[in-house]
Amino acid sequence: MPQKVCNQARRHILKGLGAATLLSPLSSFPAWAAKPHRLYVDGLSFLPTDINDVKASKLDAFIADISAVETIEQADGTKNYKRTYQACINSIKQAADSVIANPDVYLQGLTGTDISKARTQQKTAVFFQIQGADCVEDDGLSNEWRQLDNLHQQGLRVLQLTHHYGNRYAGGALDNNGLNSLNMPLTSAGKELITELNRKNILIDVSHSSAQTALDTVKASQSPIIQSHGAARAIVNNARCSPDEVIRAIGDSGGVFGVFMMSFWLTNKPVPTIEDYINQLAYIAKVGGFDSVAIANDFPLRGQENLLALDNDNSEGIKEYLEWWHSLEDKNVLGFDVEPKHVVIPELNNIDRMSRIDDALKKARFKATDRDRFMGGNWQRVLKQVLV
Repeated sequence: MPQKVCNQARRHILKGLGAATLLSPLSSFPAWAAKPHRLYVDGLSFLPTDINDVKASKLDAFIADISAVETIEQADGTKNYKRTYQACINSIKQAADSVIANPDVYLQGLTGTDISKARTQQKTAVFFQIQGADCVEDDGLSNEWRQLDNLHQQGLRVLQLTHHYGNRYAGGALDNNGLNSLNMPLTSAGKELITELNRKNILIDVSHSSAQTALDTVKASQSPIIQSHGAARAIVNNARCSPDEVIRAIGDSGGVFGVFMMSFWLTNKPVPTIEDYINQLAYIAKVGGFDSVAIANDFPLRGQENLLALDNDNSEGIKEYLEWWHSLEDKNVLGFDVEPKHVVIPELNNIDRMSRIDDALKKARFKATDRDRFMGGNWQRVLKQVLV
């Protein structure tokens, strides 16, 4: 049976018989080793400067963007942030050194089973990710797979195809005007990259990709794909948010969709609350299935630093985003004609966000087995399936 058919069948089977047993993240741990909460996994954050933040976050594992960027001024006046190979090979080595220097806190995630290992050792597994395949460069010598080999050897386990704007592999969510962003496909070079990522067992991330690139990637990949951090376009009609067909395709691939903390893409309400975040999770579950729902951050572990310094005053914090936002409005990019009013949900711009989300899910009457999946079980499953 083809892999994707198996994944679709699995989704329906898990919703029926034995789902709680199969997905319970605590079932494989002896009672003496279990932490005092269900499995917590964050789909995207960063290695903190203060190592104490790791323990304070209560995370059992997280995907960490370790990439370094170069700011590129584009012809239309907007800015792109390119992850070059040299910048990223340096940054991933530095990240590995940081993990090695803190063996009581970190366990570098190389296979999906490292989450269970870290949990039993009272550590946090960290899986390295780069937000953009620009790091796999084309220098005319056909050596890009050697670059990918080098990054993989240093610990790269998740690769995002692009960041906002397209590259030689993929279309970006913000490339085009309006609804035309749906039409930016995965390129022929991108299809070759997908094959290589599958061969190396690197998890493919379509965050920031165009809708068509995401759909093409599902078709091209023999493994589940993820959107490490995003939101639903049906709730906020913005090009950076994903339409239903993308959410559904990711779920059907056996992958997961992490809902992030950037509140201007979570709700159009003037004052964002934790209930808006729960509504996003519920919508992803409705469209993609309960096995596809996951938590992400996209800020440092402790939260968006500038907003924390402002005591989460969104009316002041939003000002740093407006120049960029208006530059996209000028290009008629979908949704940027609606000026944002906030950056964070104050309750979640906090080092203890995972416990707060867990409690909010309980208040919203989600079953314990669903909370197991959302809070970390779905991330654990896909990482175990792909990172072998």
